[in-house]
Amino acid sequence: MGKVEIRKVDTVRQLRDFVQFYYDLYRDCPHAVPFLYSDEFSTLRKDKNPAFEFCDADYFVAYKDGKMVGRVAAILNKHANQHWNVKQVRFGYFDFIDDFEVSSALMDTVEKWGKARGMNQIAGPLGFTDMDREGMLIEGFDRLATMYINYNYSYYPKHIERMGRFVKDNDYVELLVKRPDQVPEKIMRVSQMVQQRYHLQVRKFSRRELVSGGMGREIFKILNQTYDGLYGFSQLSEGQIDKLVSDYIKIADTNLVTGVVDASDYNRLVGFGICFPSFSKALQKTHDGHLLPWGWWHLLKILKYHKTNVLDMLLIGVLPEYRSKGANSLIVRDIVEQMLRDGYTYAEAMPQMETNTRILSLWQYFEHEQHRRHRCFKRELQ
Repeated sequence: MGKVEIRKVDTVRQLRDFVQFYYDLYRDCPHAVPFLYSDEFSTLRKDKNPAFEFCDADYFVAYKDGKMVGRVAAILNKHANQHWNVKQVRFGYFDFIDDFEVSSALMDTVEKWGKARGMNQIAGPLGFTDMDREGMLIEGFDRLATMYINYNYSYYPKHIERMGRFVKDNDYVELLVKRPDQVPEKIMRVSQMVQQRYHLQVRKFSRRELVSGGMGREIFKILNQTYDGLYGFSQLSEGQIDKLVSDYIKIADTNLVTGVVDASDYNRLVGFGICFPSFSKALQKTHDGHLLPWGWWHLLKILKYHKTNVLDMLLIGVLPEYRSKGANSLIVRDIVEQMLRDGYTYAEAMPQMETNTRILSLWQYFEHEQHRRHRCFKRELQ
C-alpha cells in the first residue's frame, strides 16, 4: 500500500470534503447519527464561528492510494489555555479508517502544529469550546448516539493506546433514565421544601422572552458561572451567546426550557434546564445530515409533534449559591412532569463528568443505566 499523505485544508471545497468524510465513514453504521451538515460546516468556518475571536485552528486530511482516509482539526483555544494556565493544543474532528499509519500521521501533524506555536501538551478529542462535542467513545459502541455527542468505531481508542504516552484526562458518562410513573417522592418533597423555604419557583418563558426579551442570553450567562470550573471550559463570549440563542433557543420547545427564579429577589433567574426531543432516528433518515429534500420533514415531526419517546436533557445549570438550596430538584421535577405530559418514556442524560457527584446523585431516585462513556486523552509533547 502507498504512503500516507497529509494535506492542509485551504479552500472551501476542501473544507466540504473534510466535513463529508464523516458521513462517508459512518454511512452504514446503525449506531452513528449524522450531524446536521450546515451546522458542521458553519462551526468550522472561520468567518461564521464566533469562537474564532479567541481560537486558532487548521484542518488536515489524510490520503492513501489517492483516497481520503482520515481527518483531524488542530485547535488552539487561547481563553481556555489562559484560564487553566496550560499550553495545550486540542485535537478534534478526529476520524480515520482502521489503519494505524493513518491515525498516527494525523496525530503527529497536530503535535507538530502545536509545538510550532509554543504548546507543550496535546489533549482531545475537544472542539473549539465546551459547547462543542467532546471526548472519544470508549463504552457503548452498540448504543444509538445522539446529535450532541461524538460517535466513533471501537478501534479508535485502540489506536490512541497504541500511540503511547496518552493518559486519561477526563471521562464523561451518559445515562439512559427511565421515566417513572410519577415524580419520585424524594424529589417532590425536596422541591416543595425549596419553594417554601427559599422562595424559588419554576418559571416558563415565551419565545419572545427567550429570544428578544433577553432571557435566553441570561441562561448562557448563568452557564458561564455554573460551568466555569468544569474540565476545559472557557467563558462564552457575547458573540457565542448570541449564536447559541439563535441556533438553539430560537427553535426550542418552550415547554422544555425550565427556568428557576428567586421570587424574593425580583424573580431573578438562578437556574435553568434545556431539553430537546431526540432527533437521532430522524437524522438517520436524512441524506448526510442535509435538510433537503426531505430531511426537514423528519426533524419537524420530532420538534413539533414529538414523534419520539426519548428526551435529550442537554443542559442543567444552577448558580453556585443556589445549588446547596436544592434548586436542581425543581428542574428535575419539572422535566419529569413534562415527560409525563408529552409521553416520553426515556431521557438521555447528556455527558456528565464522572467526578460531578452532585449531578450524578440526582439519578439515584430513578431507574437508570449508564450506557455510554467518553474519554478525553492528553500527553506531553516531546
